[in-house]
Amino acid sequence: MPDQRRTRRTFVGGTIAIAAGMAGCSGGGTASGEGGSGEDTGNETAGSDGSSEDSVPSEVEEYLADTGNYDGVVDETGASEVTVTVGTEANGGNFGFGPAAVRVSSGATVVWEWNGLGSSHNVVEEDGTFESELVMEEGHTFSQTFEESGVVHYYCTPHRTMGMKGVVVVE
Repeated sequence: MPDQRRTRRTFVGGTIAIAAGMAGCSGGGTASGEGGSGEDTGNETAGSDGSSEDSVPSEVEEYLADTGNYDGVVDETGASEVTVTVGTEANGGNFGFGPAAVRVSSGATVVWEWNGLGSSHNVVEEDGTFESELVMEEGHTFSQTFEESGVVHYYCTPHRTMGMKGVVVVE
């Protein structure tokens, strides 16, 4: 199986490189003679599940590499409040945050809501900026408002080694 993955990655990577090279040769101009600026506009393509396919910081991929339910960053920019479920099915039981990664606008509030599954959980920011209680009670909530742009890494203390981690990307 690893050889098939490596072959697929090589093929996909090569295909992307060829397509990018061909796009660069085409000029990309419009009828009025205006060409692309070559700058990243910040536009992203969302997958059918709302996950962001572009502009995922590599640190997100690295931090969530062992997180069983990580499937891209869910784009919730523009929402003033976003809910993340605590105790979602992942990592061999109900040991996940759902979604594992979410993108929000500066000033948005993330509300973590416990579903009562998988034993007691908490939400702890990597650098200690915030930490919730360790609880199991269904319906319990903890919230944090994110004012500054950046990537926030968090985890559940008892289940961190199992991969119960999450990320908030703040734009």
